[in-house]
Amino acid sequence: MTGTGEVALDFTPAPGAAPFPRMVLAQAGAEIRAMLRNGEQLLLTMVIPVLLLVGFSLAPLVDVGGGRRVDFLVPGVLALAVMSTAFTGQAIATGFERRYGVLKRLGATPLSRAGLMLAKTTAVVVVEVIQAAVIVAVGLALGWRPHGSFLSAALLIVVGTAAFSGLGLLMAGTLRAEATLAAANLVYLVLLGAGGVIFPLSKFPHGMRQALEVLPISALTGGLRSVLGQGAALPLVPLAVLAAWAVLTLGLVSRTFRWE
Repeated sequence: MTGTGEVALDFTPAPGAAPFPRMVLAQAGAEIRAMLRNGEQLLLTMVIPVLLLVGFSLAPLVDVGGGRRVDFLVPGVLALAVMSTAFTGQAIATGFERRYGVLKRLGATPLSRAGLMLAKTTAVVVVEVIQAAVIVAVGLALGWRPHGSFLSAALLIVVGTAAFSGLGLLMAGTLRAEATLAAANLVYLVLLGAGGVIFPLSKFPHGMRQALEVLPISALTGGLRSVLGQGAALPLVPLAVLAAWAVLTLGLVSRTFRWE
């Protein structure tokens, strides 16, 4: 304040980074917009799961071994949505960001590499919430009646997200972008057919079924189906399988991920 009673305003620039949470949320918002504006990502994360749910629920294309088709399919399609976002979409996007130097440049900003990974994780979770809302709404419209605890289902999805994110980042951080694109899509198709999403694992030979049951997609699908379809308590075996995949893959990512 001056001697005449007037307030003196200070327009001197005060440079400095924004608070860390604000930077993470801003980057997460950019990641979410990029996912939802990308036609290929939207096809992978939204359109394909919904089309599979509607098509296989209405048409008797698959023998689900008793019970209503929609009750069998909704948990599997929820697991597929988690895989499509946390694994396939994240692997491809991160692989090409690494190729073009985006990861290196963002990692050198005040956001930091840890903040970038946190923003990516936040974006994946938000997109998964949108996917789940759409799939559940479509399932209810088709006559699905869920049972069991949604908290147990949410815990399975969270651990499954960690497992699939670890797989996606492991692939994106070690392979070339073109190889990541091909491998991620191939794994997506293989797990879609052999992970219990559409076709019951009981239809596979016994020896093959035992091997398929330890895949993360099979564990997530089976766990969600037990909780939401049968009203069971939290299934510990699928949860342990998903946790083991998460620990293994994220541990490898911390050792092998290359930012450029």
